[in-house]
Amino acid sequence: MHSEPIILIDAYAQIYRGYYAVRNLTNSKGMPTNAVFAMAKFLLSLEKTNPSRHGAVVFDIGRPAHRLKLAPDYKATRPPMPEDLRQQVPHIRELLSGFGWPILEKEGWEADDLIAGLALNFTDYPVLIVSGDKDIAQVIDERIRMLVPSKDGGLSIRGREEVFAKFDVPPEKIVDYLSLIGDSSDNIPGVNGVGPKTAAKLLAEFPSIPALLQNLDKLENQKLREKIRDAAAQLSKNIELISLVRTLPEESWKEISSLERRNPEIPKLMNLAKELELKNLLSELDKIKQTPSESSLGLENPTAPPAPYTPDLFG
Repeated sequence: MHSEPIILIDAYAQIYRGYYAVRNLTNSKGMPTNAVFAMAKFLLSLEKTNPSRHGAVVFDIGRPAHRLKLAPDYKATRPPMPEDLRQQVPHIRELLSGFGWPILEKEGWEADDLIAGLALNFTDYPVLIVSGDKDIAQVIDERIRMLVPSKDGGLSIRGREEVFAKFDVPPEKIVDYLSLIGDSSDNIPGVNGVGPKTAAKLLAEFPSIPALLQNLDKLENQKLREKIRDAAAQLSKNIELISLVRTLPEESWKEISSLERRNPEIPKLMNLAKELELKNLLSELDKIKQTPSESSLGLENPTAPPAPYTPDLFG
């Protein structure tokens, strides 16, 4: 087992978080820059707290056909992306590339599925998943953990113990747990009247939803028994909707080379910071450019290919 983890970032989860955390930031041309600035600060912080040679930023792209076939109204209640955020996405992608992060995406695949497939594929590496999405908790084990962004801008570890402390169920029961309570953000209805406490209690008594449905006569609460029986078809659908795909759509992604990071292209990043008038970012980049490791980055020749990632670059 390698000691250094693979870092996998849920792109839009982090983009939206930064967009809402930093508001009303524009340059002199009126171009919105808040989400770009927030992402840059996040990447700089991540480099200092969790440096790693391997990782990727994973994007959703297109509509998940297999889930929409099951539930045409899947995620139908989500509002469209705000226009001032949409304008910033190309700059954010440029920023990510400049920082040396591989960007992975596949038409018709959700980021959660790709992250799950990647995390489960590289069994010789510990994995840290940057996301607050509770669906991801289903793949957590002794090797795979989450880095959950907190309100103060930091990241907290979520492993098996933390999952149980938060949800009162272990990671392997997260799919059943979410199927029972539903997920309003994805427009997935749960069992009427079943909340987190009841769901956790049921899953402490029964190993899974199929086992629960097969032993409903053992439930003393008649009203609850009837509600679960009436929701049996919905529960089966929920399990399929919430269960993450655990394979990868591209054979090349199964090689660790697909996750190899590069050292940041400082001149490219500085040009972007100047264009968007992000003075704080420009100052931070200028400090990095003047570090003793500059000569190893090809910075004396800005057109040279970026060097392999050096974890101590950001000091």
